[in-house]
Amino acid sequence: MLDDFLKTDTLAAARKVVTDAGLTAVSCSPGLNDFWNPHAGQAALMDTFKRRCEQYATFGIKHIYNPANTTMKITRDDYKSGLDIIHVTGDIAKQFGMVASIEFTRASGYISNLRTCVQQIRAAGHSNVKVLFDCYHFWSGPSKFEDMDLLQKGDIAHVHFQDTPDTPRELYDNTTRLIPGDGISPLAKILKKIQATGYAGPASVELFLPEFQQGDPYEVAKKIREKSERVLHDAKVG
Repeated sequence: MLDDFLKTDTLAAARKVVTDAGLTAVSCSPGLNDFWNPHAGQAALMDTFKRRCEQYATFGIKHIYNPANTTMKITRDDYKSGLDIIHVTGDIAKQFGMVASIEFTRASGYISNLRTCVQQIRAAGHSNVKVLFDCYHFWSGPSKFEDMDLLQKGDIAHVHFQDTPDTPRELYDNTTRLIPGDGISPLAKILKKIQATGYAGPASVELFLPEFQQGDPYEVAKKIREKSERVLHDAKVG
């Protein structure tokens, strides 16, 4: 959407669209595949990441993340080589006053769970790269609840907040993400563990069903807010 807008207008005008709507952008992503794992085309992806940082920073955004999706066959050595990618990413984001984070994704062949995500970040030791905690990927993927015990104060940079349906997990995909409170995920328990790490920032409800993406923005947002606030209240967080 941003690229299409910039074909005929400026970044300043794009930011005005957001501010005129009374909105505050808090998180962004270039959405690059194979970004965190090493390969021959990684340098080009890093150039794109830097360009996106420069663009998104004009909106006043302080957090940028990228999913850990991969289309490649991963080896054990890739985890060691990937530490350099974390360092470069953290340095670039810092140039623009942003914090970068890794989103572990349930079907990734590289970083599919919270434990691996935390271990990679710990091994890299870069203070400007943190965890993007996605409730959907956490509960629907190979993460274990005990993995949350690995989290320390300041480890989480942002939270994606969704629910999962009462169907076989093998059938889960992007279309099975539900509004918090409409599914069976133990969100209260998850939120309390997140709060225990000291995280007190926004929780972005990320949904992909056409009824959400193509619905009336105000009505969709109103429904999401009402249901999400009930979950937060029941969990005694927020």
